[in-house]
Amino acid sequence: MAEPATSAPQEQKVPPRVVAAGAVGSIVEYFDFGVYGYVATILATHFFVSGDDTAALLSTLATFAVAFALRPVGGVIFGHLGDRYGRKNALAGTVVLMAVASGLIGVLPTYGAIGVGASALLVLARCLQGIAAGGELGGAASFVAEYSPPKRRGMYCSTTQTGALGGSLLAALTVSLLNETLGEEAMHDWAWRLPFLIAIPLGVVGLLIRAKLHDSPSFRKVEQKDEKSGAPVLEALRLHRRALIQCVGLSILLFSAYYVFYVYVNIHLTETVGMDSGLAFWSTSATLAVSTVCMPLFGALTDRVGRKPVFVGASVAALVLPVPGFMLFEMGPGWAISAHIVMGLIDSALMGAAFSTFAEMFPTRVRYTGIALGFNIGSAAAGGTAPYICTWLVDQTGSPLAPAWFVIGTAVLTLIAALTLKETAGTTLRDA
Repeated sequence: MAEPATSAPQEQKVPPRVVAAGAVGSIVEYFDFGVYGYVATILATHFFVSGDDTAALLSTLATFAVAFALRPVGGVIFGHLGDRYGRKNALAGTVVLMAVASGLIGVLPTYGAIGVGASALLVLARCLQGIAAGGELGGAASFVAEYSPPKRRGMYCSTTQTGALGGSLLAALTVSLLNETLGEEAMHDWAWRLPFLIAIPLGVVGLLIRAKLHDSPSFRKVEQKDEKSGAPVLEALRLHRRALIQCVGLSILLFSAYYVFYVYVNIHLTETVGMDSGLAFWSTSATLAVSTVCMPLFGALTDRVGRKPVFVGASVAALVLPVPGFMLFEMGPGWAISAHIVMGLIDSALMGAAFSTFAEMFPTRVRYTGIALGFNIGSAAAGGTAPYICTWLVDQTGSPLAPAWFVIGTAVLTLIAALTLKETAGTTLRDA
């Protein structure tokens, strides 16, 4: 029997403020996570002391991964708040916590000033970032999906992830411009703090946008009928295990590709290939710019051909392209930048398809929690660990192609999950 429809009417347009509210938190989150990855080699010298540069960098990337271990925790916390008390309130909390945590990194004393306490404070700030990030995208996806007409849900939901790439692009451009204008010496000395401090005004803007919103029509309908879940995480685990497992599987390649192609490759080009750091940043910026522009196109494509074909196609591309792509990194800047851009499009396609698919898997009662939990388990498994694993693999094997095999391994898992999908493009969202 068909489930009750809760989506907006097909002819209804999504208010621009809803799209902006969905994207702004992603911009703040991925700006902050991107900055950390782009200045990882600098942070290694300020917060971890070691005679081995690789060991110090691995310590910094391990701290990067800590935030991802806590993302599922953030997903449970904010998912509960969002499913019980409204998407709007939970999303306001995520953007504030992220801005505060990132601003804290910008004012931390270094290892040289207070010793190991600096390392501990950096880990604490990253933990707070992870909890905030864990609650962000699941809520933004639910919020936008619940306002979207069924036949354009893919395009509208892709805007939340456009904000994610936009935040990473802003981070890359910020670090690049600071490096160009202030110089590498100033960047290593003190200017690395500036991008983290920028997160504070970004967070204020995000809060102001979200404070003016009303909750989604779907949530208000469930609230009026007094049908909200008493324990969203338990209900999701008990009644929607298949959807959760699929969500995890579909997220694994999305996260590994994101943090390999948009974060780790910047480190790879400078530390392994020997490319000038400024040129490596501009390669990352160009890749992010192209991917950001293409993502709504991939979202719209899922509305026309379905979610499943886009997931399968992107997974197959991730099986085929990484090895030749990493080989091209060794053949000069032109080839390297071109390969970087092409591989970035794999993740752009996955991100364009992801959140409309996830929103259609869960009913309104547990949608926020279901997306946040599944998505963030995938992030913990393959996102935060990706830069660390890739750096470690290159160090241990001596092969610059080793990171490509990591991406290929995650592509196998996502392809399996994609093949199990039931097509949901154009369907109505469920209440229960």
